Amino acid sequence: MEAIVTKTGTEENSWGGGDRPLNAGYGKMMIWFFIVSDALTFSGFLASYGFSRFKFLDSWPIADQVFTHIPFVHGNYPMYYVAFMTFILIFSSVTMVLAVDAGHHMKKNKVILYLFLTIIGGAIFVGSQAWEWGTFIKGSYGAVETKGGKILQFLDTDGKRVAIGDFAIPIATEREDHLENEGIWYESEVARTSFSLEEVKAGFLANESYLIRTQYLDEHGERIVLSREESIAKLESDGKLIVEGANLKHNEYGTPLFADFFFFITGFHGFHVFSGVIFNLIIFFNVIIGTYQRRGHYEMVEKVALYWHFVDLVWVFVFTVFYLI
Repeated sequence: MEAIVTKTGTEENSWGGGDRPLNAGYGKMMIWFFIVSDALTFSGFLASYGFSRFKFLDSWPIADQVFTHIPFVHGNYPMYYVAFMTFILIFSSVTMVLAVDAGHHMKKNKVILYLFLTIIGGAIFVGSQAWEWGTFIKGSYGAVETKGGKILQFLDTDGKRVAIGDFAIPIATEREDHLENEGIWYESEVARTSFSLEEVKAGFLANESYLIRTQYLDEHGERIVLSREESIAKLESDGKLIVEGANLKHNEYGTPLFADFFFFITGFHGFHVFSGVIFNLIIFFNVIIGTYQRRGHYEMVEKVALYWHFVDLVWVFVFTVFYLI
């Protein structure tokens, strides 16, 4: 006996439209497929970050102690510039919405204006992220890495970090930089830091008020600060090398795994923003020459807007995970 299926007409109206299911064209559907797949990729990265942070919680850097810089201004301004970057990117989403709305009303000049503002916002964000990378790689204070790969940081009597350049005592060495004409060659050499471990030790011993802070946490969730005697003993017995800034092997702020995730995830997102800026530029010039005005619609602006809003939304999660939690 055949089953009787009653159709209300809704199914045919939704899915019977040939190549425009749910009244969405091929281009929009492909953008949505990309967004879903890319969202899963970012979710996997952030989940991996979360598990790793939980495993190494005792040595994970505190964002307020890492991201404290503002361009051209010296001082301790935790999270200020990152908040500015976030505001710029979110504001660019607003201008993108206005560009899409102007396109719906076929207002070419307003589309040009709002797309231009969106591009400027994206460029500012990418440039700011590049500056933040450079600052993170260069470092500000320097630290000592122990034989076990842990980080020792230096504090003054007020509990503020002290840069090794402020107290290290230069020691004359017999090191000679070999030149090409001397015929002495070597395959590789560890990059030299501004000061040697012995120079840092000498400066630390000469400043009796300085202490060492480890990367371990106490019962209150604060970094453990050693006494003067413990600091000297720790530096003398366990100090291995000087670390300045962060890279994929060493990190003056804590575990190198933090730097690995930071470079990979923020770099991956930064690549998305940079790509979005390029896409917006292409659409921007097409709007200027009247391509979409002649077509009678600005659907391409809507398509690139979907991508841009997705990139902004991902940054909200990256910002929350890396900087706020």
